[in-house]
Amino acid sequence: MEEIRKENKTNERRFSGGSTNSDSVPDNHDCDYEPALEFDDTELVQATNSEIEMDKQAEANTDDDYQYLESPLSDGLMDENFEEALANTANGGIDDDDDDMDDFSDIAKYGIVEVAGDDSYGRKVIVISACKLPSNKELNHAKFLRYLMYTLDQFVESDYTLVYFHYGLNSRNKPSLSWLWAAYKAFDRKYKKNLKTLYLVHPTNFIRIVWQIFRPAISVKFGKKVMYVNYLHELKKHLHFEQLAIPKAVLDYDSQLKAVAKGTSTWFPNSPSSGSLHLPGPLYGTQQFRVPLSFIKEHNGGDPIPRVVKECIAYLDNDAALETEGIFRRSANTQILKTVQSLFDEGKPVNFDEHGDILVAAVMIKSFLRELPEPLLTFDLYDDIISFQELEQTEKLPVAKSLILQRLPEDNYLLLKYIVEFLVKVINCSDLNKMTASNLAIVFGPNLVWSQSRQASLSSITHINHFTEFLLKNHNLMFTK
Repeated sequence: MEEIRKENKTNERRFSGGSTNSDSVPDNHDCDYEPALEFDDTELVQATNSEIEMDKQAEANTDDDYQYLESPLSDGLMDENFEEALANTANGGIDDDDDDMDDFSDIAKYGIVEVAGDDSYGRKVIVISACKLPSNKELNHAKFLRYLMYTLDQFVESDYTLVYFHYGLNSRNKPSLSWLWAAYKAFDRKYKKNLKTLYLVHPTNFIRIVWQIFRPAISVKFGKKVMYVNYLHELKKHLHFEQLAIPKAVLDYDSQLKAVAKGTSTWFPNSPSSGSLHLPGPLYGTQQFRVPLSFIKEHNGGDPIPRVVKECIAYLDNDAALETEGIFRRSANTQILKTVQSLFDEGKPVNFDEHGDILVAAVMIKSFLRELPEPLLTFDLYDDIISFQELEQTEKLPVAKSLILQRLPEDNYLLLKYIVEFLVKVINCSDLNKMTASNLAIVFGPNLVWSQSRQASLSSITHINHFTEFLLKNHNLMFTK
């Protein structure tokens, strides 16, 4: 405990000068929690200088502008079988055409990789927990790398965020540096381009050593995406903290660190300069975000359709917007999103032509849904929605109608109907915008329903998306009372 306290004080002194060097990875936390490295760092020297220069040149060719945490897609859109692929991943990667090597059920059972819904900007959040890694004797690391790539393949065509919980990595389950190098090489531009932020939570000397070894091959652009987090509460600035699938061991470790530090915390020097959309502030009568639908209705003249939804849909309900490729999948400038959200909350006029473009209005709808205190499809319906995919085909329509027409509160029903009717227009233009019912379900599903714990596994996301797709495809039957 005394060593932890000393190291935390050392870190505080080290960063009190406000350094902004994003290439440095400081020591952090007590190494007693992470046994010494048990492999020879020199094995990485096999990488030649020419290989490193080629890697840097490949990454330097990316066009990311780091003023924009959400950049438009440029590598194509997801295909229409995205949801089916995700279902295969959740079921262990089993597909009729796959051989035994692609049956990942033996790795998926550990829950090392989980989906944690969306972040504040509508990007998928993928969580990797080192404490769930089994012993090296139990885990086939080559196969684990294939599984990790197979899982990320379901998301990398859109902007996404990675959260890595480092606590729990030890000499028993720690991969070799040669494996880490192979993994870095395997994750080519396709994976790195749309990765917007990589949060490394509870970094230790292992992270520092790996960073120093890999630094010659890591581009400055990619380095800017890496954020180091001392304490879990710091994630609240940037993510929907409640939905993160944080292992109990990580929670306990974080509590111990905070107890030792007596509540102090230090954000590493290259922490994001932009805050989350969850900024503290006064509660206005015109508030649209982070308040219940009942509050909005009460302060909206009894209208159950919130102003932000009405105005965003009105702005998007035209051929130019409906035919925009990747609408609802592509991203917008973070600062503009915060500005527009504040205008809505304060009851001020919003002119999307002045504050951005089509994508701002599209992202705003998703943000509104995700920031509701209770999902539009309510906590009460969650278990039924999760089990919906297991029903016989003949049972699905009556069950779905019962959920929507009988068990969904009236105001929720009216707002859901309003949104779905617009999404049907988007689907009708899918030959141009590439947003099929399946693709829209993937985007909107996690924003319409989540569990009270806010945690989501790959399998639960698949079930939610299945119900959402059914809802969109059968809208003409679902909203007939």
